Amino acid sequence: MPLISVIISVYNESLCLEALYERLAKLKISVNDHKFEFIFVDDGSKDDSREIIRKLAKTDSDVKYVFFSRNFGHEMAMTAGLDHAKGDAIVLIDADLQDPPEVIIDMIGKWKQGFEIVYARRTVRKGETILKRFTSWAFYRLIRWLSKVDIPADTGDFRLMDRCVADQILRCRERNRFFRGLIAWAGFKQCPVFYDRDERLAGETKYSFFKLVKLAFDAVLSFSDAPLRLGVTLGGIVCLISFIIGISVIIQKLVYDIKVQGYALLITAITFLGGIQLLVIGMIGEYIGRIFTESQGRPLYICKEKSDSLPAEVEGFHSNPESITQEEV
Repeated sequence: MPLISVIISVYNESLCLEALYERLAKLKISVNDHKFEFIFVDDGSKDDSREIIRKLAKTDSDVKYVFFSRNFGHEMAMTAGLDHAKGDAIVLIDADLQDPPEVIIDMIGKWKQGFEIVYARRTVRKGETILKRFTSWAFYRLIRWLSKVDIPADTGDFRLMDRCVADQILRCRERNRFFRGLIAWAGFKQCPVFYDRDERLAGETKYSFFKLVKLAFDAVLSFSDAPLRLGVTLGGIVCLISFIIGISVIIQKLVYDIKVQGYALLITAITFLGGIQLLVIGMIGEYIGRIFTESQGRPLYICKEKSDSLPAEVEGFHSNPESITQEEV
């Protein structure tokens, strides 16, 4: 009987967890030709989330958990879930119930048809402002334009992937992770299922404006070198503008004998050029900073506590690159 691993990322979601589990339990009953395991990954919650998860695990052997030592971020929580999942197919879902667990039934149906990645595409986004919907729409179009990877638009992390896909994703251990991009980058046979996204059951979103900006930076810098090429483009534009202005000044002076007052123009040009230089240096600094972070070789996350049924040692992670054999490479 196929095993479906459902990975639930949790961060201060104590008000949603019991309702989420009830719907997952109903899902397990309705899809009775598959076995399920529910892996709750707590990303350093400060509320009662961990107590609730422990309680659920005592009453249901299919509930498992991984608790981080601190907040490592949503992308790392999904990584930890993948590290510990043993299913033939793996589903990623958040704990806030904006993504209906019942959609997993449609995902499993597509998986049975031979699709190795089934992503949930939102048709309606309830409870979100016009600004949030617009910025989300613009973000997906921007990353698709800049990146060489075909990242599906209007999709979050809610998706199903086959075991073969998960095994390849686990080989990617970079720290600045963008899961939607990684899964799209892996390729394989993909298809969408469409659904209406609900409002949060309770609590507030954990993605502030600045966290969303950081996520956008991670997406662009992880899957595109366009920001580096932007420096060359801006440099060419500045040179062209400077050349045109220089020709204009020469013509005004030699042909029309016009006295050119250049102080304001000079200050503007210097400020404009300095701004572009700082922008390009900042972009290069971002890439260099990521290289430095990767070179430190620290683990992606630290587990403080996990279910006894989960493996003590995580497979697929090599803290020492020298331990990877030539055959694995």
